[in-house]
Amino acid sequence: MITVELSRIHGDYGFEATDAYGHAVRMDTSPEHGGDNFGVRPMQMLLMGLAGCSAIDVISILKKQRQEVKDYKMVVKGEREAGKEPSLWQNIELEFHIYGDVDEDKAKRAVELSMEKYCSVSATLTRSGTNLTWNTFVHKQ
Repeated sequence: MITVELSRIHGDYGFEATDAYGHAVRMDTSPEHGGDNFGVRPMQMLLMGLAGCSAIDVISILKKQRQEVKDYKMVVKGEREAGKEPSLWQNIELEFHIYGDVDEDKAKRAVELSMEKYCSVSATLTRSGTNLTWNTFVHKQ
């Protein structure tokens, strides 16, 4: 079983979560809800987790295919359900930007495999009804 700990360290809603290895993330709510912009909103952390999970998959797959990835960036945009509590992610759009001497078809396939087979965060979101769409861009260097 995986364990994380959360402690309030700033104002009413400023928290720090720490994993079993000592890695820490700060969280807060918006000023409209009493927060101080001390940290990331928890729902935004889900988008960050999705990006990180998929990035690890994509780079791992491309390395196994001996593709030379020089740099990697992602843009993730999410839209939450309106007027609902809880307000879940309804639509998420991802842009994968892969830089280097990478075959475009292999890059697209690596992204597809991550999003549809390997990424646990992607699977968690889609099983809860989130619509995920993505585009892959290879930038030759």
